[in-house]
Amino acid sequence: QVQLVESGGGLVQAGGSLRLSCTASGDFNVMAWYRQAPGAQRELVASATSGGGTNYADSVKGRFTVSRDNARRTISLQMNNLKPEDTAVYYCNAKVVWPFRDYWGQGTQVTVSS
Repeated sequence: QVQLVESGGGLVQAGGSLRLSCTASGDFNVMAWYRQAPGAQRELVASATSGGGTNYADSVKGRFTVSRDNARRTISLQMNNLKPEDTAVYYCNAKVVWPFRDYWGQGTQVTVSS
């Protein structure tokens, strides 16, 4: 059974930094971080392919950095200059492209106080 184990998160003041990490129990084409704020839809924050490609939501470009270690099966998200609007539950996601499979972590809370 595939497992995605997340760590990091917590409470930080605006302008502060946090780092999220996720370790997978298998190999995946794409690993990503999504977030969901109360009353909002889940949205992509950043993704990284096994080949090294990355993608970011416009709202986090220049502030967040995603990194992936294929050997350790981990994806990390360094979040700097955090804003109150970054407050959400952050979920680790892993995908196999073919045949398509999609897995989610349990989520970790990030709260940014103003």
